[in-house]
Amino acid sequence: MPEPVNPVTPVTFPPAFLWGAATSAYQIEGAVREDGRTPSIWDTFSHTPGKTAGGETGDIAVDHYHRYRDDVALMADLGLNSYRFSISWSRVQPTGRGPAIQRGLDFYRRLVDELLEKGIKPAVTLYHWDLPQELEDAGGWPERDIVHRFAEYARIVGEALGDRVEQWITLNEPWCTAFLGYGSGVHAPGRTDPVASLRAAHHLNVAHGLGVAALRSAMPARNSIAVSLNSSVVRPVTNSPEDLAAARRIDDLASGVFHGPMLHGAYPETLFTATSSLTDWSFVLDGDLATANQPLDALGLNYYTPTLVGAADADLKGPRADGHGASEHSPWPGADDVLFHQTPGERTEMDWTIDPTGLHELIMRYAREEAPGLPLYITENGAAYDDKMDADGRVHDPERIAYLHGHLRAVRRAIAEGADVRGYYLWSLMDNFEWAYGYGKRFGAVYVDYATLTRTPKSSAYWYGQAARTGALPPLTTSA
Repeated sequence: MPEPVNPVTPVTFPPAFLWGAATSAYQIEGAVREDGRTPSIWDTFSHTPGKTAGGETGDIAVDHYHRYRDDVALMADLGLNSYRFSISWSRVQPTGRGPAIQRGLDFYRRLVDELLEKGIKPAVTLYHWDLPQELEDAGGWPERDIVHRFAEYARIVGEALGDRVEQWITLNEPWCTAFLGYGSGVHAPGRTDPVASLRAAHHLNVAHGLGVAALRSAMPARNSIAVSLNSSVVRPVTNSPEDLAAARRIDDLASGVFHGPMLHGAYPETLFTATSSLTDWSFVLDGDLATANQPLDALGLNYYTPTLVGAADADLKGPRADGHGASEHSPWPGADDVLFHQTPGERTEMDWTIDPTGLHELIMRYAREEAPGLPLYITENGAAYDDKMDADGRVHDPERIAYLHGHLRAVRRAIAEGADVRGYYLWSLMDNFEWAYGYGKRFGAVYVDYATLTRTPKSSAYWYGQAARTGALPPLTTSA
C-alpha cells in the first residue's frame, strides 16, 4: 500500500535534484518525411493494418518538430530544469549507416540551444525503439552487424551535441526492443521468434557497450553516460519454492538479462538454464561481455507497476499478458511454466496497478545490490488517465497528482535511506502517440487536442511545476 501522507511534514528534495519530463522522437516529432528522414520500424509497423489502435501513426504525432520552441517555452513556464528526449536515428542516418544528414542533426542542435537558453538541462537518449527500417531489412537487432551500426551512430551524435549536452543515455528499455519487438510482436518490428528475441537482447547489450565507448571518444570527459532500464519488480504470488523459482525466471528475463552484462559482465546462469531448450547462446562471442560491461556514470530506472507471478499448472501454460497488452506470443522465452497474476490495488487507464512501494523497492535494489555507488535517475514514471477538457477550458487530473505525489514520496524515502537518486523525469511531458495504443492513452502532464494540436497544461503540470520550482511536494489539492 502507498505510504500514508503526513499533511504537516513537508517532503523536500536535495537542492541539485533534477525535475524533468521525458518524451521520445517517434511519439512526438511528426515530420516523418522532412529534411531527409526515412522510415523507421515504427513507421512501417504503424502503417501495417491491425498493428496499432485505429490504424493510428506517428506521421504528425504532436508536431514537435515544428513546435519545439513553444514546447520548450512551456517547460520553462512550468519550472522544469531538465528535459529528456530521444534522437530519431533515421533522421540523422537515413540508412542507418554512413555519413549523417546535417539537416537532421540541425534540428537537435536547435532544440538543445533552445533548452539551454531557457536554463533547461538536456538529457539525450540515443535509441528509443525507432530503428531505421533499412537496418531491420538487413536483419535488425538479432544480427551481429547492428552493434557496429549503433556505435557509428553514437559517435556521430556525440560529436554533434557532446559540447552542449552533458547527460547521455544509450538505450531506453532494451527489454521492450528485444522481447516486445521480436518475441511477442506487439511492438515494431512485430516479429514473433523467441530465439531472435534473445539474440536481440544480447546484441543490445554489446551495442550499449560499444555505444558508451564511442560516446566517450567523441565527447568531453565531464559528460555523464547512462542506460535506462525498465527492470521489473517481480514478486512471487506465494513463498512456495515453485513460485519463488517462477519469480526468479521472470526476474532473469526482465532484469538480469540486461543488468547482468551491463553492470556485472555476466548473464545469470539461471537464464542459460531456463532457455537451454531454445538456444545454446553461441551468439555470445569472446569479449562480448567485457564490451557490454563499460563503466557508467549513472543509471536510469523506469518504473510503472510491479509484476506478480507464480508457477503454472500444466493446463495453464500458454500465451501471457506482457505488461503492455495481451499477445498471441509470449515475450518471456523459456518461461512457459510461469503464470502472471493480477496485482491488487487501484489501476490506471493502462490497467496497471498503482504501487509506489514498487518504485522504492526498485531503487533500493539497485542502490544496494546491483549498482552501489552509481548515481540513479528515475528516467520514466507516470500514469495514463482518461483526461477530458472541462467547460472552463481546463483539464483537471487529481488522479495523476495523487500518483505523482505517491511515487515522488517513494523516491524521497529511498534518498533518506541512502540511495543516490539525483533526478526524476515524468512520463510524459505531453499526450502523444502511445505506440500500439495509438492516441487513446494519455500520459501527458500537458493535454494535447489532437484536432488542433493545442497544448493545455493539466492540473498535474502546475502541481509538478510547483514541486520543480520549490524542491518540495505541494499539497495534493494544488492545481492551476
